[in-house]
Amino acid sequence: MTRKSVLSALTAIVDPDRKTDIVRLGRVQDLDVKGNRAAFTVSVDNPGSPFAQRVADRCRAVIQAKHGDDTQVQVNIVGIRRGKVPIRPGANHLIAVASGKGGVGKSTVAVNLAAALALRGFRTGLVDTDIYGPSVPTMFGVENERPRVNKARKIIPLEKHGVRLLSMGLLVDPSNAVIWRGPMVSSAVRQFLGDAEWGTLDFLVLDLPPGTGDIQLTIVQTVSLTGAVIVSTPQRVALADARKGIAMFEQVNVPVLGVIENMAFFSPPDLPDRKYYLFGQGGARKLAKSSGVPFLGEVPLEQRLRRAGDEGVPIVVAAPECASARAFAAAAEHIVFAVAGQAATVLPEIEYR
Repeated sequence: MTRKSVLSALTAIVDPDRKTDIVRLGRVQDLDVKGNRAAFTVSVDNPGSPFAQRVADRCRAVIQAKHGDDTQVQVNIVGIRRGKVPIRPGANHLIAVASGKGGVGKSTVAVNLAAALALRGFRTGLVDTDIYGPSVPTMFGVENERPRVNKARKIIPLEKHGVRLLSMGLLVDPSNAVIWRGPMVSSAVRQFLGDAEWGTLDFLVLDLPPGTGDIQLTIVQTVSLTGAVIVSTPQRVALADARKGIAMFEQVNVPVLGVIENMAFFSPPDLPDRKYYLFGQGGARKLAKSSGVPFLGEVPLEQRLRRAGDEGVPIVVAAPECASARAFAAAAEHIVFAVAGQAATVLPEIEYR
């Protein structure tokens, strides 16, 4: 019996109000597995509800069904404490997608991770905090749409492909350059996060500007992040900057959920089993290993991925069967379990490929 096998068994228990299992909701906490004994806490919205009264017995049943009737399972049920869950009002988990340098496909990764989470039934939002070069409106096909403001003077995010969206690109003329100093950028980001009607979200993904300067530090210190995903390409110049990104999040005590390698290789359409490593091979995997963070996978260079971004449909929606879409879907699933493992105080033993 391992932490991973316990968490895997507990995914069978679905909160009827949230329509999501208790692991993905981050409700399993203080997990301790020793030998044939598992002890943990399950937090519930309403301790007096029928679900709350039955959940301990159901936890024991699913774990013993997997590991045998002699397995000892100790379950403590507690009500959710205000200020702990959600991490921020309206969002259970805030995930930053960052890169040490521009041009590595950070926005492509952020867009497809958000869309992949939404496809899995999670209530998902995406904030494009790249004020100077917003890409999200184009990648979601909403360049000509504008968010509305409700009676409480809160911005109402747009919604496309199940993802709620906000971007500076939705508020300014795309033909004009945004010439702002750092404090103005930080103020805009705070408004996107604090003065928008996001509703209740499971995940809010932040597409950060490239780099590790003052703007990035201000953003990550403004919000309470659950974790960060670092995007890199295989070549050495990108990896050096990605390493700085990992160091930045470590300095502000934000867990790095993993590194994902974009543009990892090219496979000709007529030779799908052949891989050409145009920018080097395995660089991000080695970086993840040397930094002690998970490797979330390789995203290949594909014409369909580029075309999907230009046409405003994330590749995980447009062509879920293609290699890049499968890579994004796998990375999203790893993030879900990593977040669930954080709530359980330990990362589940997921095999990252």
